[in-house]
Amino acid sequence: MVRVQLTDEELEGVRDLVVHADSARQLRRAQAIFWLSQGVSVQEVAERLCVPRATVYTWVNRFEGRADLDIAQRLTDAARCGRPRTALGVIDPIIADLVDTYPRDLGFRQTVWTAEAIAVHLKRTHRIDVSVQSVRLAIDRLGVARKRPRHQLALRSKTWRQAKGGSKGASTADSGPSS
Repeated sequence: MVRVQLTDEELEGVRDLVVHADSARQLRRAQAIFWLSQGVSVQEVAERLCVPRATVYTWVNRFEGRADLDIAQRLTDAARCGRPRTALGVIDPIIADLVDTYPRDLGFRQTVWTAEAIAVHLKRTHRIDVSVQSVRLAIDRLGVARKRPRHQLALRSKTWRQAKGGSKGASTADSGPSS
């Protein structure tokens, strides 16, 4: 049986995290540490949180191994391996400046910026190969209103009927041969 020994200050910090956690993961870990400090078994904590027992043991080991940090940092995610996000901090300022320009001035055939056009511009001009989804997320982060381009067919002039012979000419042509 694993029992986590917490000082009164640590116990208060864990209780505070249970109420004001930054993320659901941090909340679950805080709940697990709190319940284990109260004498609940690892099996019971695992069942309550719907996780394997090994996960609870990992949380406890990580919590105890980070004793030099504050409570919130002891319960947050560790640094993850893998390729870091590259577009997150790089494309936001470029897009913020770009949306104020007119796309036609930069050689595009449209009048409003779309995520696809921004991705093409980033690749052409800044040599940043980024997905359209990353551009959409950046647009949402920046709070820029996205619009789809509205394609309008050529509008008829008000005098187009006169050029075609007026409304009478059209109705007599459709009536067929007269006897």
